[in-house]
Amino acid sequence: MRVTTSKSKNSESFYITKSYTNAQGKSTSTTIKKLGTLAELSERLGTDRDGVMAWAKEQARIETEKYKKETEDAVVSIPFHSNRLMDYNRKKLFTGGYLFLQSVYHGLKMDSICRKIRYHYKFKYDLNAILSDLIYTRVLEPSSKTSAFKAAQQFLEAPTYELHDVYRALSVLAKECDFIQAEVYKNSFFLGNRNDKVLYYDCTNYYFEIEQEDGDKKYGKSKEHRPNPIIQMGLFTDGDGLPLAFSLFPGNQNEQKSLKPLETKILQQFGCQKFIYCSDAGLASEDNRAFNHLGQRSFIVTQSIKKLPAEDREWALNSKGFKRLSDDSPVDITQLSDDDKQGLFYKDEPYTTKKLHQRLIITYSPKYAAYQKAVRAEQISRAEKMVAGGSLKKQRKNPNDPARFVNKIAATKEGEKAEIHYYLDLEKIAEEEKYDGLYAVCTDLLDDDVADILKVSEGRWQIEDCFRTMKTDFDARPVYVSREDRIKAHFLICFLALLHFRMLKKTLKTPCTTEQLLHVLRSMNFADIEEQGFMPVYERQRITDELHEACGFRTDYQFITKRKMKEIQKKVSEDKTLLYFKYRARSATIPVFSRIVALIFLFNCQRWDCNIRQFINQAVVYE
Repeated sequence: MRVTTSKSKNSESFYITKSYTNAQGKSTSTTIKKLGTLAELSERLGTDRDGVMAWAKEQARIETEKYKKETEDAVVSIPFHSNRLMDYNRKKLFTGGYLFLQSVYHGLKMDSICRKIRYHYKFKYDLNAILSDLIYTRVLEPSSKTSAFKAAQQFLEAPTYELHDVYRALSVLAKECDFIQAEVYKNSFFLGNRNDKVLYYDCTNYYFEIEQEDGDKKYGKSKEHRPNPIIQMGLFTDGDGLPLAFSLFPGNQNEQKSLKPLETKILQQFGCQKFIYCSDAGLASEDNRAFNHLGQRSFIVTQSIKKLPAEDREWALNSKGFKRLSDDSPVDITQLSDDDKQGLFYKDEPYTTKKLHQRLIITYSPKYAAYQKAVRAEQISRAEKMVAGGSLKKQRKNPNDPARFVNKIAATKEGEKAEIHYYLDLEKIAEEEKYDGLYAVCTDLLDDDVADILKVSEGRWQIEDCFRTMKTDFDARPVYVSREDRIKAHFLICFLALLHFRMLKKTLKTPCTTEQLLHVLRSMNFADIEEQGFMPVYERQRITDELHEACGFRTDYQFITKRKMKEIQKKVSEDKTLLYFKYRARSATIPVFSRIVALIFLFNCQRWDCNIRQFINQAVVYE
């Protein structure tokens, strides 16, 4: 509500008016209250016109607060008719979980990125609308692009583009894939600090429902053991498990070679220069270690004990020389007490290869040893059944196949056909038992604390969880699109969907599983009530409360008028700083000057081309 005035020849009157949208969709206003003339109010209040205007504005504020309270507490009466049929082809149920992902989308300034891309093309479709809907549907209802277009029709804001626009947009997104990744990384600092001092790298592959090789779709070593052409993905995440960058490479290529091109892109386009590279042994070749020994980079990688030189392997398997991680006291791991069964023990030594001086750390976990022993006991039991049955079924691609413990011998009588006898290979079992509970890490951080190094290495589970989420929860495979550019765009959308989801998950105060959050987002539907408004048809719970708190709006009222829903949608799309401040506030106090700098940059970044991370960090330095 606001103050308006009307002037006549001899007087000036003050009113409180309220703007609204009429049934025809036009903006208009109505008078709520007449406050009086200037002469009356000046005499009553004992002040001049400026004083009267100040008083009138205060009255408008009071009326506004009163109206808001009345609106919040209002009881909505909607007539239903038992003898009236439903209208044809009118949607009654809408999807609303995307509103929370939308908060992240606008916080990352994805709309601004789409505007920058549009400057270089002449397309007429709304790239921002298409990209956002593809991201939301990948999280809420993963499916083909055609099905995603149909799913977006159920959003509170239905798409205005056509299906053919979606496929045209995929080609543009593929061309701008690297640019989008770099811009998203820079903009992500508006939503919180990125732990980019540790970068995890891993690879996986995705299969196609085809048999013929084409382009990068090649037959290779499938991690899912499927007889289909595959394409491989290399993925970097930061120390908190947030996706950083990805690349695709042919299914028949050695994954070791995928690291340098992607990491070089991060060094050149992302502004990351100082970090610790962390990966498993499969991506920790001598060349990859040497590459991450350059500049301000370091590495912490796992090491196969079995592949160590004989002298180092013998040292690693020796039970002597271990220390308790908690206090560095010497321990003989063959003489551990019951109190030590939950502890962790280590020993380290210099480890020099052809190119590098490294540090080899061997850890021993009694808990992990007991787990490995229990698993192997079950496998031995299955192997014994194979021997007893006289049949052997090998799964060559499975390293944990119980058949590895079964050997055979051929016995023959003179002039007769050889007879094969199976037996349990006790030597093989004893050889595996040597490695129970042992774990090796190599690093070029020669003086750092062992506990800190191991903590970084243990964080690799986060990138594995990213792959699991994309494959299982976001249905990134099988890949149904066939064109190279559309394949690239498909994985870009999966990457962005994963980033949006994990960022939203991090804003929650109470930890929850991926499955829990997905279930909540996918169940947040709204029923249209006689075109008067919406009724939430989901269960309010702790997670929904925290989602509303993090995103700065509420959809869990018993009834939401259409006007209120439009206000929510407008708030989500326009308020790009709300999620940022809430996210940052839980990790650290934000200095006032840094807030001001961030806000200035936020509203001007579409015209500026600079590194947000460096900008914000510099602001903190100045403060």
